[in-house]
Amino acid sequence: MAAGPAVAREAILTVEDLYTYYGLSQVLFGVSLQVARGECVCLLGRNGVGKTTTMRSIIGLTPPRRGRVVWKGRDVAGRPSYQIARAGIGFIPEDRRIFADLTVWENLDVASRGGRNGGGWTVERVFDLFPKLRELMNRQGGFLSGGEQQMLTIARTLMGNPELLLLDEPSEGLAPLVVEHLKEQIARLKTEGLTILLAEQNIAFSLDLADRVYVLEKGHIRFDGTAREFRDNDAVRQQYLAL
Repeated sequence: MAAGPAVAREAILTVEDLYTYYGLSQVLFGVSLQVARGECVCLLGRNGVGKTTTMRSIIGLTPPRRGRVVWKGRDVAGRPSYQIARAGIGFIPEDRRIFADLTVWENLDVASRGGRNGGGWTVERVFDLFPKLRELMNRQGGFLSGGEQQMLTIARTLMGNPELLLLDEPSEGLAPLVVEHLKEQIARLKTEGLTILLAEQNIAFSLDLADRVYVLEKGHIRFDGTAREFRDNDAVRQQYLAL
């Protein structure tokens, strides 16, 4: 494995030696990674290599059998996902999981949780981030396009005022113009100081956002380093990411 430099800032999330299974099928084999406050870290890899399982292990939907998930100094591995979410980690799944029968406004309202120290995200603030949602606020979620549903999923997660955002394949299945717009909004969140762990297959999308990169292959971390080091490493890209 090509090793990158140590995280320059103190890690807000440290994943240590995760081993995760679905029944008898092992998916993760000792996955370790770190995310520092304010970073965007990208987890890259082909389909089926363990990216989603890593995210689900962190948020508690698929608890690891072994390993630690240290969030702000506390091991939260194996805790119920609602407790991990309340601790400040927001998860945006690949399949979005909006409430199809609720309107855009109702999807946001049901997820609203008071911000820490009286601040945080409001409906107006997420409408400022995604103006299209303001236009669609009375439309049911099931009648939104894929791109609009993705905006709503991110906005709904922000209403919980997370400190860390886990984004699982946000560009999957979206038109290029929608992907470009989504990338701009995620970049804005990063600029505002939100910490992001992004799992993606889309290398170009990821590298425009990433500070650091991990590459997964068959449940193992095969590369970790800065985004620049990854750009310069043709061998890693060809071996683990080329189709």
